[in-house]
Amino acid sequence: MTKRIAVGATVFATCCIALAYASAFVPGGGEWGAWSMVIGLATMVVSLMVLGVARRGRGVGRLAVPLAFTFVVIVAGFGAALLLPVETVGGRLVLGLPLRAALVLYGVGLLPILVLPLAYALTFDDMTLSEADLARVRALGAEYR
Repeated sequence: MTKRIAVGATVFATCCIALAYASAFVPGGGEWGAWSMVIGLATMVVSLMVLGVARRGRGVGRLAVPLAFTFVVIVAGFGAALLLPVETVGGRLVLGLPLRAALVLYGVGLLPILVLPLAYALTFDDMTLSEADLARVRALGAEYR
């Protein structure tokens, strides 16, 4: 069931991204098109991760919280960058970057890179193939040969 929802979310994300690109051809489409892209990108990233980690009958397990965190960070980071006022020359710098660029680079880019590998490492034994799964794969391989 989890994979079916993730596939549906991937289709939804693809439609959001396509709508964002189409908004360039609509007068006034820039505002809602940008938000469509934000939602589409965040949904696409998380839904593809769910497709990668979901196991039959077990869902995503303890990875649900880090995956939700990733979605929130992406939407909040890109959303904050969209909502900030236009920057001027000599504006505020954060670690050497303008505030918008810092939000995207450090928030959207760096935070998930710090959290997700740790989450995957902590749940590795729960989320990898069990002995029964390995036996089934070996049996299918032997049958194929």
